[in-house]
Amino acid sequence: MKTYLLSLAVGVLVGLIYGLLNVRSPAPPVIALIGLLGILLGEQIAPVAKRLLGGQPVSVSWIKTQCSEPVLGLKPSDDSTSPPV
Repeated sequence: MKTYLLSLAVGVLVGLIYGLLNVRSPAPPVIALIGLLGILLGEQIAPVAKRLLGGQPVSVSWIKTQCSEPVLGLKPSDDSTSPPV
C-alpha cells in the first residue's frame, strides 16, 4: 500500500509542476485509464469461467492468488516461481 501512496504522491507533485509550467500532461485521459482497468478486470473473467465450467469451486483464496495479482500488480509471495528479472 505504501508503494501506491508514494506513486500517487509523486504523480501529484509532477502534476503540480506541470501546472506551474503551464504544460499539458502526456498522461491519457481518465476515460482511457478506466478502459484499461476494464481490460484488467475482464481478463479475469476467463479463468473464473473456465474453473466454473470445469466443475471446480471458486473460493476467495483462489481469487486472491489467481486474480488479484494481475489486476493489482502484486509481487508473488514465492520468489522461486517467479521468472528472473
